[in-house]
Amino acid sequence: MKIRKFVVNLFAALILPAAASATQTLTYSDHEPLGGMRTRFLNEVLFPAIEKESNGRLKIDAHWGAELSTGYDALRKVGQEGKADMAVIVPEYAADALPLNQIFKSFPVGPEGEQQVAFFRRVYADIPAFPAELQKNNVVNIFLATGYPLSFFSTKPLASLTDIKGSTWRSASFWQQGFLQNAGAKPVTMPWGEETYNALKSGAIDGMMLNVDSGYDLKAYTIAPNVLISKDLWLGHLYIVAMNKDVWEKLSHEDQGAIQRAAVTAYQSLGSVMDKSFNTQLDELRKVGATVRVLEPEEVAQWQTMTHYQAAQAKWVKEQESKGVQNAGTVMAQVNAIMNSGSQDKNDASLARPGY
Repeated sequence: MKIRKFVVNLFAALILPAAASATQTLTYSDHEPLGGMRTRFLNEVLFPAIEKESNGRLKIDAHWGAELSTGYDALRKVGQEGKADMAVIVPEYAADALPLNQIFKSFPVGPEGEQQVAFFRRVYADIPAFPAELQKNNVVNIFLATGYPLSFFSTKPLASLTDIKGSTWRSASFWQQGFLQNAGAKPVTMPWGEETYNALKSGAIDGMMLNVDSGYDLKAYTIAPNVLISKDLWLGHLYIVAMNKDVWEKLSHEDQGAIQRAAVTAYQSLGSVMDKSFNTQLDELRKVGATVRVLEPEEVAQWQTMTHYQAAQAKWVKEQESKGVQNAGTVMAQVNAIMNSGSQDKNDASLARPGY
């Protein structure tokens, strides 16, 4: 018996280190092709950090350009169907499933760069309703990525934002469509891509209100070369890198900790990368012949007043409460409090961690 026990223990000692160091490959799905600032950052910073922090135990098999899921079905594919272990979730594309996450776009002005990153982390750390909304869809937050500020691409010169009054503008967000209407413009929505470009070309629309990189990628500057922008113009676009909740819970505490450390490392450089990329984007627009003007602070404040965003928020709260989202008003007030007070009040360790 002693010999048998010795053999069993010896066998276990030999195989356990190998099992502990076994590699697990996590599939990741992204609807955008690899090449933009956000996708490159994930591929070159976050994913390598996860592999490094896990000592090679975790590998990311990334699939880009909607190979596994589109932006509109990503939440379902990674959450309920488990077609991927991880995916980027755009709340705007899943408004019915993630109603509270729509609040972010309800602000016309907000923080930028590092402060924008800290804002989203603070919201997810301080307001339990946000991670709970994700978990209800069987996913957990791994990393919160953000995008470029809002911009105005116009076919006609704009001396100021008041000049949009009476003209027709395309915007995808229902919040921004409301802002345009409150500012005296006629908002329209249409599919992104060739149809939008042709609408500019035909004169069906006078301009577009969108993130600056999307305007550049569409080559809107060839028809709408008059660009007004400010880092303070808030787009509120959130890209949630989410993991299937069941997959997350099956990871060892060691591997969960590795992902959490990798995310913190990535957050430390995200703001500066965004700032650098923003300036590069403006330089590129000027090189191709666009007239780019950065708005003065008082012009940004004027835009905020023109949008009547607080009335729009109050209306949205009533609509959501009528649909059964009873905490809509409470959560809206909490997000407003964080937005108004600043987002970098606490140390980094207190901010939202992956999986929470």
